[in-house]
Formats: sequence, C-alpha cells, structure tokens
Amino acid sequence: MRAVHRAGGWLLAIGLAALSGCAVGPDFERPAAPDVTGYTSAPLAQQTASADVKGGEAQRFVQGLDIPGQWWTLFHSEPLNTLVQQALENNPTLPAADAALRQAWENVYAAEGAFFPTAVVSYSPSRNKTATGVIFTAGSTGPPFFTLHTQQVVVTYAPDVFGGTRREVESLTATTEFQRFQLEAAYLTLTSNVVAAAVQEASLRGQIAATEEIIKIQTDSLDILRKQFELGQVAGADVAAVEATLAQAQATLPPLQKQLAVQRDLVTALIGRLPSQQPPEKFELASLQLPQDLPVSLPSNLVEQRPDIQSAEAQLHAASAQIGVAVAARLPQFTLTGNAGTTANQISQLFMTPGTAFWTLAGNVAQTVFDAGTLLHKERAAVAAFDQAAAMYRSTVITAFQNVADSLHALQSDAETLKAANAAERAAFKSLEIARRQLQLGAIGYLGLLTAENTYDTALLALVQAQAARFADTAALFQALGGGWWNRTDAPPAKTWDVQLVP
Repeated sequence: MRAVHRAGGWLLAIGLAALSGCAVGPDFERPAAPDVTGYTSAPLAQQTASADVKGGEAQRFVQGLDIPGQWWTLFHSEPLNTLVQQALENNPTLPAADAALRQAWENVYAAEGAFFPTAVVSYSPSRNKTATGVIFTAGSTGPPFFTLHTQQVVVTYAPDVFGGTRREVESLTATTEFQRFQLEAAYLTLTSNVVAAAVQEASLRGQIAATEEIIKIQTDSLDILRKQFELGQVAGADVAAVEATLAQAQATLPPLQKQLAVQRDLVTALIGRLPSQQPPEKFELASLQLPQDLPVSLPSNLVEQRPDIQSAEAQLHAASAQIGVAVAARLPQFTLTGNAGTTANQISQLFMTPGTAFWTLAGNVAQTVFDAGTLLHKERAAVAAFDQAAAMYRSTVITAFQNVADSLHALQSDAETLKAANAAERAAFKSLEIARRQLQLGAIGYLGLLTAENTYDTALLALVQAQAARFADTAALFQALGGGWWNRTDAPPAKTWDVQLVP
C-alpha cells in the first residue's frame, strides 16, 4: 500500500510539473526598433520640385501619414484598379502562399496533440493449437484447439515536464507567423509589380509616340531638302545624310515595339493569364495621376509595417524556441502508459464474464547518459541557428531602411530631373523650329538641322522617361513602407502567441 502511495505521489509530481507552465530555454523577446529619427542623413525636404508637365506636380512628404490598404487607387486609374484586382484574383502566387499558411497552422494543431494522452483501441482474435506432444500442466487436458478474443485500450501520455513540447509548439506557431507575413509579402510584391508593369507600359507607349513624332519631324525636314535639291540649292550628299539620320530614327522604333510586346506579356502573366489572353486595359502616362501627399512612416513603425521584417522576426522567434526544444531533449524523458482489456474464448464473454479482465499501469523515466555528445551538439546547433536568424533579422532591417531612403532620394532627385528635362525639351523644340525655318530660307545647312533634331530627339525621350520615373518612384515608396496591409479588410487575421498549450 505504501508503494502505491509513493507511485501516486510520483505521478502527481510529474503532472504538477507538466501543468506548471515552465519551459526550459530562453523566452523570446522582440528586438527593439532602431533608435533613429529619420531615414536620410540630411533633413528631408517638405516637398519635391515641380514641372509644368504631366507627372510634374510637386509631392509633399507627410510624416506619420497612414497608407491605405489599396494604395494603388491613389493613381486614380480605373484600368489600373481593374488590373490589380484581376491579379489578386487569378495570380497563383497568392493561393500558394495561403496554402503554405494553412499547412503551417495544421502543423501547429498536430503538435498540440502531444499535450493530451494518446488512446488506442484494439481487438485481436486468434485461432490456436496446443502442442499435445509436450507434457505440461496447462496443455495436458482438454482439446488442443482453442480460440482467443482480446480487446484492450492502451493509453500513453508523455508529460511535458521541462516544456520541450511547448517550445516545439511555440516554434511552429512562430513559423505560422512567418508564413502569414510571407503571404503579405507576396500580396505586396504582386500589387507593386502590377503597378510597376503598368507604369513601364505607359513609359514605352510614350517613348514610341515620341519616336514616331521624331520620325515625322525628320521626314518633313527631308521633304524640304529634297525640294531644295530639285532646285539645285543643296547637294545630293546633304539629302543622303538626312536620309541616313531618318533611317536611324526609324530603326529605333521596332525595339521599342518589341519591348512593349514583352511588357504586355508580363502584364498578362501577372494577372494569371496566358500570353494569348491579354487584357483590354492599356496604359498611357496621361491616364495616371501622381499622388501629391506621400506618407513617410516613423522609423520606429517601419519594423511593424514591413512584411519581410515581420517574417524575419518570426524566424528569430522560431529559432529561439528550438533552443528550448534542444535543451529539453537532454533532460529526463517521462512516459506514462496504461492498458486495460478483456480476453476470452468467445466474443460474448469479453464484457460480462468474470475473470476475463486485465490491466497494466506503468511509468517510465529515461535519461541519456552517453551519446557521444549528440544532444549537446544539437543544442549548440540550435544556438548557432538563433545567432544566424538574429543576423539575418538585422540585415533585413538595414535593407528595409535602405529601401525607404533610396525611394526618398529618388523622389527628390527625379523631380529635379523632370524639371530639367521639361526645360530642355522646350528649349530643344524651340531651337528645332528656328532651325527648320532657317533651312526653308536657306540660312543654314543640313548640319545645323541635324544638330537641332538630335538635340530635340534626346530631350523628348528623356522627358518621357523622367515622367515615368516619377510614377515608378511613388509606387516604390509605397512598397518600401509596407504597402498598408494593416489597413486591408481582407488580410488574414493575426494569431496570438498565447496559444493554449496546456490542456
């Protein structure tokens, strides 16, 4: 009786330890946000430069301005809104990321099953024959053939005394957070790629239109020279030189058209369609509106907003919990097992016949005393994995802040570039107009005309590219700041870290 009390006390102690909630290994602490007040070394200007041309509006930097969940709507383009929506509905990257998130949560739920006992019910019938040629008391009488029916329930429970199972569940839960923010990153990347692709398409259409205008101008100039040649006012070499220049301009058009076709294929792929199923939406720079109020999130908030930083933090959390798993594996392992059942010669005797019942209650504790350092090195490997995750987290934070700083620099610099490009295009066009009139009057030769045309060609293409850069820079800033996923109503809900680990 005293032994029973001791066994009961031992089992009670194990149960209390398992329910106490303690777990070996480090408790995860979220890294602090970088202690900085800005993204750039020099103070950020209140607004960008402006130019009197499409896409040349001044943009204001607003500290702490929140980002809408559908930030692309700020470009006020219905075709762009439609294209993004089609991408969200049909692009396969989002369902893949969502499936990975669901898989991660199922792994958590599966691991939580270790907190409960495992019960297995079995039924085993057998037909047997006793060896009659052997003399022993049990087989000396009666027929040699008999049937045996056995049914039993086996219950096994491994108390989580040192919290190894809880740390494993904690690690898997952190992995679900990683997958959740991978889904957010896929969402942000997809929407940003769609906007960038639309802007690039608009840029290419603008460059094609500019090239066609250049070809028309040079064709008109060539007609003037040909008339002068017929009148004997210019030499044939002059006409040939202008013809060569026109041919060079015409040769630049097919590569641009090829780039546009490739860009359309990219747009089609982003919305989850095959190349032969191109959408009807087309994009011109004139159809896009430049957002004038740009958000600049506080540096302390950026680590909360960027999905890649949140993913890196979740990986760090998972690595921290794995240290506890490795530590617990080096400590004693406890197992409780109980089974009960009945055995009889007839099925009808299994449940009601006295003397057919049996049961066993057993406990086991095992401690590894020699493994050539295997468990020790696994623990050290877990610590090294945590150090690696910490370094990767810091690298991710640095890259994120760099992305924001680069976007801010680009917005200011490209605004100045567009202002200069607009002035250069206007001056070049005025110079070209003067040169063409002088050519008609015979005041200048073809070399002066070619110089003016080449200057205008370069200025016009640079203007189109500078206009597109303003829109691309704006989209890049929204992406660098996290894309406003926290304001989306369709974002997957955050799961709490306080998972109910103990039944």
